[in-house]
Amino acid sequence: MTAPDTISPLDLRFSESELAARRDRIQSFVRETLEDAGADRCVLGLSGGIDSTTVAHLAVDELGTDAVHGLVMPGEVSSEQNMSDAERVAEDLDIEYDVVEIDRVVDLLTELYPAAEGDQLAVGNARARTRAVLNYLVANHENAVVLGTGNRTEALAGYFTKYGDGAVDCHPIGNLYKMQVRQLARDLGVDDDLVTKTPTAELWADQTDEQELGVDYDTIDAVLALHVDGNVPASATADHLGIPDGVVETVRGLYERSEHKRAVPPTP
Repeated sequence: MTAPDTISPLDLRFSESELAARRDRIQSFVRETLEDAGADRCVLGLSGGIDSTTVAHLAVDELGTDAVHGLVMPGEVSSEQNMSDAERVAEDLDIEYDVVEIDRVVDLLTELYPAAEGDQLAVGNARARTRAVLNYLVANHENAVVLGTGNRTEALAGYFTKYGDGAVDCHPIGNLYKMQVRQLARDLGVDDDLVTKTPTAELWADQTDEQELGVDYDTIDAVLALHVDGNVPASATADHLGIPDGVVETVRGLYERSEHKRAVPPTP
C-alpha cells in the first residue's frame, strides 16, 4: 500500500528534503540526550503501535541495536495481535527485549485500594503508570534513559496519562503530528500494516484512540495546526477545512482541558 497523494482535510506532510532533515535532527537529539545524561543505552515501551515502532527504528538507526532495550508490557486488556506486533518489531530490529506482564501489579493496586476496582479510567491510568515504573526500573538498573513515544497531536490533545506514558526523559517524535509520524515511519521502512493499523492505548478492552477522542486523527492534526498552533480563528479554521464549527470546538476543548498535563505542577 502506498501513501495517498493528498490527505484531507489538510496535508501536513514534509517534502522529501524536509523529512530527511527532520529525521537527522531527531536522531541527533536522541544521541545528545544519552550523552548529556551520561547514559549507556535507552529503554522504551513497545506497544506494537506506530509511535513506539517509529521511535525504536530511529533509536536503532542512530545508536545501534546494542544500545536499545525494548519492553513489551501486556495486560489483560492487551490484544494478542498488538503484543505479537510489539515482539515482531523488536525481533526485526534485533534488539534486546523483555515481556513483562503488568496484571499482577495492577491487581495488587486495586487490592490495596478496592474502591477503585471497576473504575475504568482510574485502573486504565494505573496500567500506564505501572508501565512507566517498569521503564524506569530497567533504565535505572542499566544506566539508560527512557525514550517517550508520544507525538505532538496526542500532547496537544492531552491524550496521554500524566506520570504514565508522559513520564519519560525525552520525546523524540514529540514535535510531529500523527500524520507526520506515519510519513516518517514509511521513510524508515516500517511495515505498512503497522503504519495503517488502528491506534489504541489499550487502557481498557476494545478501546481505540479516535473513538475516545471523538474526532479522527487527520482532522485533529488539521485543527491543531491551524487553530491551536497557527492561531487561525475557530470559524476561519472550520471554513478552510470544510468541517463543522463544533469539531473545532471539540479539539480546542481537548487542548484547553489538558493544559495541566503539559505544565510543571504549580507551586504557590
